[in-house]
Amino acid sequence: MDLSNLKPAKGSIKKNTRLGRGQGSARGGTSGRGHKGQQSRSGYSKKIGFEGGQQPIQRRLPKFGFTNINRVEFKGINLDTLQLLAETKKLKRIGKEDLVNNGLASKRDLIKILGRGELTTKIDVSADAFSKSALAVLEKLGGKIEILREPKVKKKKKRKKKHTPKPQSKTDSKEGVVAKDEEKTEDVENTNGKAENGNGEEVKKEVVAEVKEEEVKEEDKTEGAIETEEVKEEAPAAEEVPEVSNAEPKENKK
Repeated sequence: MDLSNLKPAKGSIKKNTRLGRGQGSARGGTSGRGHKGQQSRSGYSKKIGFEGGQQPIQRRLPKFGFTNINRVEFKGINLDTLQLLAETKKLKRIGKEDLVNNGLASKRDLIKILGRGELTTKIDVSADAFSKSALAVLEKLGGKIEILREPKVKKKKKRKKKHTPKPQSKTDSKEGVVAKDEEKTEDVENTNGKAENGNGEEVKKEVVAEVKEEEVKEEDKTEGAIETEEVKEEAPAAEEVPEVSNAEPKENKK
């Protein structure tokens, strides 16, 4: 056997059908496309799900459900498959590598042992997860169990209490006025510290003059209020005037 004797297998090579080569070829004239229409034109490509312009089925049917982004998918392996593997390969311990080597799972699969079938031999099993029925059977036979992936415990979220603002009292308003006065004095001190050039000194003088004007206005208001109170106190009370009668005094009769 050499290169001159090599031939492809029968049926592996097939001749392409020749189009537009006369009526005798059965693919002449319209070349199998028929007369007129969109499919007979060049450049036609049928889209997946296209139904000739009517509403396709994937749009007629309603949507439902959702895809859980936190879903964890396991490859299920039952007890009867473990029993068969232990008998054929004569294994006393079955791990993830044994299942991958025998074609029962892939490297990236998360393996979960399920409780279908019967297990009679004592086996040590290591997997990512176990069902309750499988755990009960393995523990009854006295085999060791190794869980590779610890189950996640959901943490309860603490609800935050809504903040309700407290009503402001008169004392709070007074404290606010005092705080504003303190801020003004701090602004004056800051300008004193920053004023290094001639422009800074002018700004300082203007701010000091404004503060003094406000203080003078407040003093005028307080003095006017005190004067009004003193005037009210000094006003004399109305003197009682004796009533004068027009009637003549009666003479004493003897």
